[in-house]
Amino acid sequence: MTINTESTAKIENAQATEPFPMHSLAAQLQELTWRIEQHTKTDGFSETPIKGLRLIRASQPSTATHTVYEPSLCLIAQGNKQAVLGTEIYRYNPAHYLVAAVDIPVIGQVMDATPEKPYLCFNLIFSPQDIQELLLAGNKAGAPGFPATKLTPKRGLFVSAAKPPLLDVALRLLRLLDTPGDIPLLSPLLLREIIYRLLQDEQGDILAQVALADSHAQQISRVINILKHNYHRNLRIEDLAREACMSSSSLHTHFKTITNMTPLQYQKHLRLQEARRLLFTEQLDAATASHRVGYESPSQFSREYNRLFGLSPLRDIARLRSSGAFTSPA
Repeated sequence: MTINTESTAKIENAQATEPFPMHSLAAQLQELTWRIEQHTKTDGFSETPIKGLRLIRASQPSTATHTVYEPSLCLIAQGNKQAVLGTEIYRYNPAHYLVAAVDIPVIGQVMDATPEKPYLCFNLIFSPQDIQELLLAGNKAGAPGFPATKLTPKRGLFVSAAKPPLLDVALRLLRLLDTPGDIPLLSPLLLREIIYRLLQDEQGDILAQVALADSHAQQISRVINILKHNYHRNLRIEDLAREACMSSSSLHTHFKTITNMTPLQYQKHLRLQEARRLLFTEQLDAATASHRVGYESPSQFSREYNRLFGLSPLRDIARLRSSGAFTSPA
């Protein structure tokens, strides 16, 4: 397996009851921890009034869970987590962040969390349009570090070290939760600044690639969107390639570069994850769920489900119910 990670930062947990002075990376992380704790009293996802922002808490390590990361920033304040994409492992921890530039199926797992020091994460979802608007503005303004031409496609998932300017704007966004009247006007500006900081970072080209007009990555993003909304249909590679204005071989190559899987493997992951959700939340039987997501053969569905999740549909859902777990925090 390939491990994509940065060395773990050793940051002491915040014990104060007031915000911390912004004079060091450690102080920024302490305040980030403190502020997320104030708004996450229970485990799981905590939605906020700020569009796209949710805060995540886990008081114990999680099981390895199949999920799809939306285009988003995951900034850890405390604890650590890993995301597995095929044979690649992406580990992130305090002072590091993970970015998904496209919707990408992974196996996520919180590795380090206790009731005393829970896993705490700042999770901000954004869209390619948000990136595209900033790229256009940056190029018009002649800002350095803003690519204006096509980029060579790269994997659409990466981990980087968080720098003080990024932590600073993340904290300013969190502080708006204490002054909700400021949210409508200021939060869009801070979202824009966060994307700016990500684009300016050393791996910012990975984020930029999906927003550049007619780039291979944007064409692949278009195919991903088709697969997301039509995973239950029998789709032909030739038709997907036509939508992307690519040859079938070029689509296959660039799609695998960005997602580490082929288009049909990607579709299969979406189908099986949706079937799992239907089995768990709507209590459908396996035959009905398999038909709902596009399988014509229940036996093929059971084989592929077992191959991905390690158990038959019946046994897997029974295990999930007994453990009380289904989704994995970002």
